[in-house]
This record gives sequence, C-alpha cells and structure tokens, in this order.
Amino acid sequence: MRFIVSTSTLLKQLQAISGASSSSTVLPILENFLFEIKDNELTISATDLQTSMVTSLQIEAKEEGRVAMPSKILIETLKTLPDQPVAFSVDTATMAIEISAGDGKYKLSGENADDFPKIPVVDNISTVNIAAPILAEAISKTIFAVSSDELRPAMSGVYVQLAEQSITFVSTDAHKLVRYRRTDIGAEKPTSLILPKKALNLLKSSLPSDDINVSIEYNNTNAFFQFGHVSLICRLIDERYPDYEAVIPQVNPNKLTVERASFLNSLRRVVIFANKTTHQVRLKISGSELHISAEDLDFSNEAHERLSCQYEGDDMEIGFNARFLVEMLNNLGSEEVTLEMSTPNRAGLLFPAIKEDSEDVLMLVMPVMLNNN
Repeated sequence: MRFIVSTSTLLKQLQAISGASSSSTVLPILENFLFEIKDNELTISATDLQTSMVTSLQIEAKEEGRVAMPSKILIETLKTLPDQPVAFSVDTATMAIEISAGDGKYKLSGENADDFPKIPVVDNISTVNIAAPILAEAISKTIFAVSSDELRPAMSGVYVQLAEQSITFVSTDAHKLVRYRRTDIGAEKPTSLILPKKALNLLKSSLPSDDINVSIEYNNTNAFFQFGHVSLICRLIDERYPDYEAVIPQVNPNKLTVERASFLNSLRRVVIFANKTTHQVRLKISGSELHISAEDLDFSNEAHERLSCQYEGDDMEIGFNARFLVEMLNNLGSEEVTLEMSTPNRAGLLFPAIKEDSEDVLMLVMPVMLNNN
C-alpha cells in the first residue's frame, strides 16, 4: 500500500481529528489513526470509543488498503517537515510503515486495521441543519456551565431540545445555568438529546468559521455531525435531564442594567481581595449606584468599587460567587447587561440588555448567603 500526500494537508486533517484519539493503556489501538484508501480517497479515523472523528482527502494512490498508524509520532514528524509531498509505503504483511520526505526516510510500525474499533454507522436517524457559526455560538455560550460532577452524569453534557420552531441548548452545574435558544431553526419532530462535553469541545475547535451548514443526524444512541470533509460521531448521554425550567424564577421585580465591560473589569479587580474559597462579592444597589465589595477577614483584605447603573426596584444587597459572574459576563457579547433579581436568597438572571432577533440568552446564577456585619 503506497500513497503520496502533501505534509501540510495531511497535518491539518490529522490535527483536526486528533483530539478524538485516546492514550488508553487498556486499548493501545486507540492511540492510532486508522488510514483507509479506496478510489484515490484517503479516509482517516480516530476514536476513544465514546467520540469518533473521521476526515477524508483526495490523494494519489496505486493500491487500496487499510492500516492503523501511531498518532503521536506521526503528528510530531509532520510538524517538523516543510510543506512538501510525502510518500507512505506500508507492508501490509508486517505492518511496517516507511515515510519518505525530501532526503529523509522514517520507519515506524503500524497495527492491524482489523483491530481498530468500528466507527458507528448511521441508522434510524432524524436530521437537523444548523449554520456552523450558530452552532459554535451555542456551544461557546453553554459549555462553560457544564458540570464536572461524575455523580450527576446528565449534567456533564449540554441538553439540546429540538422543537418545530426552535432549538434550545441548556447547561447547568447546580450553581449556574445557561439557556441559549434560537427561534430561526427548527426540527421536523420534537426530541431532546444530551451531548457530552468532550465531543462539543472537539466540535467547537474544528468547526469552520465560514457560514457552511452542519448536518446533525441523531438516533437514540449517537449523534453525527457532518461538515466539509469532517464528521464527528458521539455517543449520547443516556440520562434524564433535570427540569431546568422549574428553577428559573418567573417574577423578578428588581432590574439592574449596567455596562458589561465595566461590571466585568470591576469584578475581576474586587475578587482579588475576596475569600479564596468562596470568591464572594457583595452587590449593594440603591438608586443609580452599584456598590461592589469583597473582603477576606483572614488576611484583612478588602476592596470597594462604585459603578453607575440603571436600576428599577427596592434597594438591595445580594452576594454572588464572582467567578461565576465573570464567566457569564465573558460569554455575553452585548454592551450592556441586565441582572434581574427578586430576593437576596433567590437566583439572579443575567441577560443581554438588548435582545438580538431570533436569539434568546438567559444565564442564571445562585446567590451566596451574606454575613451581614
């Protein structure tokens, strides 16, 4: 089995899918890429059994064949080579691989392709199409709030609710919650899926920035994302997602509107002086003034800042974990944000002050109890 390909083209494709491979001590075959040649097309696959990625490219090849190649050494070698044609020669009897590039020759040993796990195939599927920038935005807005608690597997992924008139992405770790809804996309039949965090991170890093469509096909066990020459297949989290709508407070008479960048920078400074365990900041709102403060009694550290704001409601004092607010403000793109609250012991809701057409972003943050000195 012999084929020739450009180093930069091959490296780009391998880097796009390398995140799906696994450094498994139990199954060393997962540390390999599967190379398959058919009709002058090279298909490369990587998997960790839960998430798989496949990419394909046109090449010059005299023969067809399959081999598993070690991923790490292959990527490291290609990174050091200039952009030039590189020839691969594989002895399918011994799985010995020889790579020729310019004046260099490199030998490594492959594995039998038959030992490589089968990539799941599509059957009994439904399909929905989403533009790549919208999907990337939905992942960015929600993935930071996914739980890392292994005892709550349902919350370790992003919950996707498909309806005829909308698609909703939800993530929560019980301290914060994000709901990102698009009303310009819909699915033929309503359903819901929980997509694992690793697959979404891989998807986010490999999605193209141009406005191409991503085809999402799904059945009861897997979701298949297809764009350009790349496809990603992931096993769905088979759990029941908590009733997130029930925790969103409906009546929030106290509304604070403030410039996002000023609020974010102020929190970043003030939290330096907060308790290193709780990261607690105190928001005191009266009239058109927001007073942000933090203290760490153990080290006699404290910080106070004032910001001008617009506020409707009763004077209020409420405590939050500043790290959660900073994460949320980082993921909201608007110039101004609105924080809606009811009482100091109920969740606060953060929105962009001006809502975009067909995009609805809601971020919920639980308060922390204040010690009133």
